[in-house]
Amino acid sequence: MSIESEDDLRGLRRAGRIVALILRRLSAEVRPGRATGELGDLCEALLADHGARHAPRDRFGFPGAICISVGDEAVHGVPGGRTIRAGDLVKLDLVVAKDGYVADAAVTVAVPPVAAVARRLATCAARAFARALPEIRAGARISHVGRAIEREARRSGFSVLRDLCGHGVGRDVHEAPAIPNFADPTNRDCLTEGLVIAVEPILASGGDAVVQDGDGWTIRTADGSLAAHHEHTLVVTRGAPIVVTA
Repeated sequence: MSIESEDDLRGLRRAGRIVALILRRLSAEVRPGRATGELGDLCEALLADHGARHAPRDRFGFPGAICISVGDEAVHGVPGGRTIRAGDLVKLDLVVAKDGYVADAAVTVAVPPVAAVARRLATCAARAFARALPEIRAGARISHVGRAIEREARRSGFSVLRDLCGHGVGRDVHEAPAIPNFADPTNRDCLTEGLVIAVEPILASGGDAVVQDGDGWTIRTADGSLAAHHEHTLVVTRGAPIVVTA
């Protein structure tokens, strides 16, 4: 979507604030011995408290109130009986629908004690997002956003999972345009003022290929390497973007 009024921005900010509050609460609850299904149940209760819904469940029939991916699971993990262990990288990815507006964000929680490579990977995903921020402004090429993310990943010795990318958001879970996490010289499309996008570096400690689980939802690294994910919903402006899920 594109922001057309102050009401649009306020509505999007409300949805984004709910995402931020719930992810902060859930992150504090990630610990060894907890099942991902317990975190999913807590998210369900928190969404109800805010009068909000998990947009992917409404839109696609996703079987849960949040996506929780562990270890080599990159995205779309289904909460269930899996128990979190020390050393895990746990990705919490929440898309909230509230009053007709949709906001999307994700964090990677490292469960101590964490191997050095896992901690570096999680930190790199967040840093790659930060590197992309200066490229997000009206008139800038979308390919430059991906270039910044890919450069940071490669500089740190990691790879971008190229089949997974950011996207437009705001009224629906996935909208145009796609925001790849790598440089695509053939893409000459530019960001426009007011455009709402989700920018989400999704990185791996190994190769760049992914596979889908038999559950039809969970996407893993093809080589079993660790994955990390960092995401926010932003509004493009002529200057610095507005991060509504921060």
